[in-house]
Amino acid sequence: MPSRPSIEALRSRTRFEPREVEPRLSEQWLASGIFHPEPGAGETYSIAFPPPNVTGDLHMGHALQAATQDTLIRAARQRGERAKFILGTDHAGIATQIQVERQLEREGSSREELGRERFEERVWAWRELYGGNIIERLKQIGASFDYAHERFTLDPEYAAAVLKVFVELHQRGYIHRDHYLVNWDPGSGSAISDLEVVEREETDTLYSIAYPVEGGGEIVVATVRPETMLGDTAVAVHPDDERYAHLVGKHAILPLVGRRLPIIADDYVKRDFGTGALKITPGHDPNDFEIGRRHDLPVISVIGEDGRLNEQAGRFAGLTVAEAQLAIVDALQEDGALRASEPYRHEVPYSQRSGRRIEPLISLQWFMRMDELAKPAIAAVRHGKIRFFPERWAGVYLDWMEGIRPWCVSRQLWWGHRLPVYYCDACEETYVAASPPERCGACEGPVRQDEDVLDTWFSSALWPFATLGWPAQTPELAAFYPTNVLVTGRDIISLWVARMIMMGLEFTGEIPFADVYITSIIQAPDGRRMSKSLGTGVDPIEAIEKHGADALRFGLLVMSSTQDVRYSPEKIEQGQGLANKLFNVSRLVVLSIDQQALAQARPGAIEDRWILSRLVRIDRQLRDRLDGYDFSHAALDLYDFIYGELCDWYVELVKPRLREDDHTALDSTLRFVLRETLALAHPLIPFVTEEMWAYVRDEGEGLLAGHVRSRLPDTLLDPDAEAALARVIEACQAVRSWRNSVGVAPGAWVVARIDADGYEEVAHLVATQARLELRERDSSGVEPQASVPVPGGAIAILEGVDREAHEQRAAKRAQKLQAEIARAKGKLENASFIANAPAAVVAKERAKLAALERELEELGGRP
Repeated sequence: MPSRPSIEALRSRTRFEPREVEPRLSEQWLASGIFHPEPGAGETYSIAFPPPNVTGDLHMGHALQAATQDTLIRAARQRGERAKFILGTDHAGIATQIQVERQLEREGSSREELGRERFEERVWAWRELYGGNIIERLKQIGASFDYAHERFTLDPEYAAAVLKVFVELHQRGYIHRDHYLVNWDPGSGSAISDLEVVEREETDTLYSIAYPVEGGGEIVVATVRPETMLGDTAVAVHPDDERYAHLVGKHAILPLVGRRLPIIADDYVKRDFGTGALKITPGHDPNDFEIGRRHDLPVISVIGEDGRLNEQAGRFAGLTVAEAQLAIVDALQEDGALRASEPYRHEVPYSQRSGRRIEPLISLQWFMRMDELAKPAIAAVRHGKIRFFPERWAGVYLDWMEGIRPWCVSRQLWWGHRLPVYYCDACEETYVAASPPERCGACEGPVRQDEDVLDTWFSSALWPFATLGWPAQTPELAAFYPTNVLVTGRDIISLWVARMIMMGLEFTGEIPFADVYITSIIQAPDGRRMSKSLGTGVDPIEAIEKHGADALRFGLLVMSSTQDVRYSPEKIEQGQGLANKLFNVSRLVVLSIDQQALAQARPGAIEDRWILSRLVRIDRQLRDRLDGYDFSHAALDLYDFIYGELCDWYVELVKPRLREDDHTALDSTLRFVLRETLALAHPLIPFVTEEMWAYVRDEGEGLLAGHVRSRLPDTLLDPDAEAALARVIEACQAVRSWRNSVGVAPGAWVVARIDADGYEEVAHLVATQARLELRERDSSGVEPQASVPVPGGAIAILEGVDREAHEQRAAKRAQKLQAEIARAKGKLENASFIANAPAAVVAKERAKLAALERELEELGGRP
């Protein structure tokens, strides 16, 4: 057990120094083993942290998630639960490969030049560098992960789990290989899923092209992609479009090519778009692909995976897509087939990973059928087994799941989980197996492994259970799965959350987590998204170095809400202020009390009963807030309690008693209150609370990070004391406001009388805090100089006011109030304002007028 630090050393410390404290406490926490719970009997609590990609350093989104989740983990430890915060990183296939390829490009090399084996070595080196950086940054935030059990999605044990899932899904008929239209990313040279495509609004040119009709006439189609017309296999019109009803069933002739195209009717066609006639290119447009399937159209691909037109494009073969568009438009113009061109604003698909424009292509890929897997995952949310916070995100999840499509799980990359698929070129046999067959079973020929790797989201879908040792039935899996909550962003509800639920139910028979909390997105201070490339990113480590980890954690928790919020440096500074305030008040208490005093609730005065009762209230309040994932209000409630009730009131109220000879009972109460305050604040601001805990922990007690708190007893609740002190606080604030308004010097004492009920037990508190020399209430012979309204009556000011200066100020204020009242009345008497302004605005204006009139009335009652 760590020993108590020297009190003398504390005397010399006048401020909280995060740079000195945080590294030292991090080492103590890690050495203690508190973060590494052993499986065993009793209550457990677990969270699997969304694994950061090994593509760079920690960003503010990671910091927000670490702050929220670590708060929950530390609170669970305080309840006596064995809390495991599961840590690891994701290999992030496309993103990481792109980063390393760019690095090679800067060196004048390429992955092709290196070859697969040497390229993979380079990526592993990248992972060692950036994966390690991310883990160290998480330690700086104070995240209490089980660092001894760190996982990586390409670890051998994890990889074995991924291969097992692929093989079993193939055996169950969910995974198959097929030619299908995919989103081809020319930047990464790979297919990507629909969820990795982002739409950007752009202005292109809408071309109107005349297609001759057999037997005479023409049909004009409108398109922004004339380069794909070489792959047209039909022209479509709406079945109810009378303009083209006579053409349905006939054939058009494809310009520049001469191919006969059937003219078909399909409900998908929009009559008000362009000419109302649509060219159908099943090989290069997802909607056309579906139309082609409905009408049994042939599929012709004219653009290759290299982004150039292929041999099917005839004389245009070898051109890039952009070059082909220009050449084809020129050719159409020359042939007299181009009827018109005009600017057209529309959404264009881009790769979220490489930033390149998506090229829909027919490709031979491995697909996963999702409909059957989705059914139990839909039911789990519909029946409340899995809850979303905020609840509206459950609708987003269900909408996507109910319209779920097959998932292209293969990627044309070198970095990732290589497909466990093997081919015999001699007899075209295919094997799907976790380990390669030595020879082809059909012809004894050699086999080769598929070059592709699995989509990154396939492996990360197993995260909650594969990190705990699945498929082996490990003690960790039994103890910590299912996890309690998933905390993540809305952008990966479909990419990750839904897939984890499906895989968890399919392979473990249990939901992977009970709750899903969707965090807000922290935007840049100017409202744009945080981005290094845009110059709008804010480095969380820089914030820690400037303000401390507790400050960053607190600020992010306050910013966390159900809505996206702008990053606020002021909230971080507010957190720094809270850490300093808690350090200072802890230091004051520790240096003021007997070090041998036992931490006990021994209320000797009404203010002791009050703070103990308020302590119970804030304890309950914080528990309820965290149970509902209301981190923002939890942080603000804590701030108000420490800053307001504990520091500004209770400690100030008891200072006179600390100067007395015997304050043994107060010492015990102060020690108890400080210990409980540090403990309940610890999950949110762990460093300063751990530092000051060392001075108040009992002999034999360990670190606060491992301290188990008991729920504060209801017997400490004291509504009467709370009501009495509420009157004291309101009365003191009223007198202080009055003193300021009439210019009484801050240190001056004023003679007064309390002409109000309910202050019998607390009059001395009002006197000390408001600097009043109180006279008996029956001193009726003295005419008050002023009267300050307080709960239950008023405080009569008997002496201490400069009457002439006060009257001058009062007259000036009254004049200003009269002008504001006249202005407010004029607005409310304006019929147009009453008729057109929102009801809430009118109500606010009326309340403002009432407050002004009340202040004027009170002012008029003074001499």
